[in-house]
Amino acid sequence: MDWGTELWDQFEVLERHTQWGLDLLDKYVKFVKERAEVEQAYAKQLRSLVKKYLPKRPTKDDPEVKFSQQQSFVQLLQEVNDFAGQRELVAESLGIRVCLELAKYSQEMKQERKMHFQEGRRAQQQLENGFKQLENSKRKFERDCREAEKAAHTAERLDQDINATKADVEKAKQQAHLRNHMAEESKNEYAAQLQRFNRDQAHFYFSQMPQIFDKLQDMDERRATHLGAGYGLLAEAELQVVPIIGKCLEGMKVAAESVDAKNDSQVLIELHKSGFARPGDLEFEDFSQVMNRVPSDSSLGTPDGRPELRAASSRSRAKRWPFGKKNKTVVTEDFSHLPPEQQRKRLQQQLEERNRELQKEEDQREALKKMKDVYEKTPQMGDPASLEPRIAETLGNIERLKLEVQKYEAWLAEAESRVLSNRGDSLSRHTRPPDPPTTAPPDSSSSSNNSGSQDNKESSSEEPPSEEGQDTPIYTEFDEDFEEPASPIGQCVAIYHFEGSSEGTVSMSEGEDLSLMEEDKGDGWTRVRRKQGGEGYVPTSYLRVTLN
Repeated sequence: MDWGTELWDQFEVLERHTQWGLDLLDKYVKFVKERAEVEQAYAKQLRSLVKKYLPKRPTKDDPEVKFSQQQSFVQLLQEVNDFAGQRELVAESLGIRVCLELAKYSQEMKQERKMHFQEGRRAQQQLENGFKQLENSKRKFERDCREAEKAAHTAERLDQDINATKADVEKAKQQAHLRNHMAEESKNEYAAQLQRFNRDQAHFYFSQMPQIFDKLQDMDERRATHLGAGYGLLAEAELQVVPIIGKCLEGMKVAAESVDAKNDSQVLIELHKSGFARPGDLEFEDFSQVMNRVPSDSSLGTPDGRPELRAASSRSRAKRWPFGKKNKTVVTEDFSHLPPEQQRKRLQQQLEERNRELQKEEDQREALKKMKDVYEKTPQMGDPASLEPRIAETLGNIERLKLEVQKYEAWLAEAESRVLSNRGDSLSRHTRPPDPPTTAPPDSSSSSNNSGSQDNKESSSEEPPSEEGQDTPIYTEFDEDFEEPASPIGQCVAIYHFEGSSEGTVSMSEGEDLSLMEEDKGDGWTRVRRKQGGEGYVPTSYLRVTLN
């Protein structure tokens, strides 16, 4: 069934229907445009929200970033930001593939519809003009017939009138003959016009207009099909980002599962552990002795030594500083203003940075030497003398960094001794052991030499011993001829179980008593000896150490 056959007389209906279809297309384009604006605004608000809650400080300067809760939150924000990016892609896809394409197609449909209806109206106008011509010829034929009949009646009446002259009768007969001839011509013209109109009308209703209506039907069906495809593009734009959005949601789920409360507690300990020993008992100050004091004109102080008691009391209070007001500290190069544990960590970081810089400078020196050798062998490639300033500068940097490494090693050794002396029984057991050091344990064959060099570094330090470090034990001197120390320098207890699987390590059980053979040199490893035999390195954080 087609419009040209079934709707041959519904020109106005088809005009209204095709206009409604184009209006619906424009309405859908407007809807998608507003939908894209909503998606764009949604994505913009999500990005603003993420920016608002992202950490403002650089990651390396923010201690909170070490907590799994903060890391998971940042990861969650990043996934939300990626989700916002996918919403922007949806908005872009809707704007380009739907709005622009359908709007352009709508304009083409409007032009095509206008052309078809103009063609139909021209055909209607031509048919109407033919009908008017038919009506005019019909009215002329009718008028001429009446005039011919009137002229024939007049000639007949004059012919029978005895008083009429012969000339009047002849004239009347000629007039009747003329009118009859005109009527005959009008009849022929009317017949020809009627035949032509019937032919045009048949062409109009059976050929011309059905073709126009069929073209309109084809246009409207193409418009409906294109509109249906546009409906599908709305869903397709969403389906294209579903896999990425799924990954974003999976990332949020992974971030949620990454929160480790136990690890965060351990991180807090590592960040803020001071390394100080717990304060001892306060001494009793007997103020009643002042009643028995004998005045003396030559004495400037109390004979019972009360100023010394006050000094001791002040020192006792000074050691309880974690519970009092913090005085403004002066930042020093050796980080002595920090608690022992924090000082050790900062010094270890500085030492690692200096070692990396030193390795970089040494690599650069080797590269410059090779380049100089190449220049000396092939002078056309360059002047060897031009590299001398850079080589000299690199050597200067190497010497400077070596001195800094020695300085930080000495400070680190002193800080390690402070931590060991203050540790005592202050280390408590945890349900989860700390991670072992990332560096490999030292070579046990060079332990005695390392011990000797450590003593030299300690003696070369120009920093005066602090109050907390006055109890620092003196390292046992070893003879260079012996590979291992003759006797232990202290005792230690294993806080956690450790499986010594790598070379140079030794296994130990939780609660096992061990002999301390060599202290930690800053790399996180301590050399111990088991009672049943066996000697090697274990993580320092797995021990509770007591020095002799």
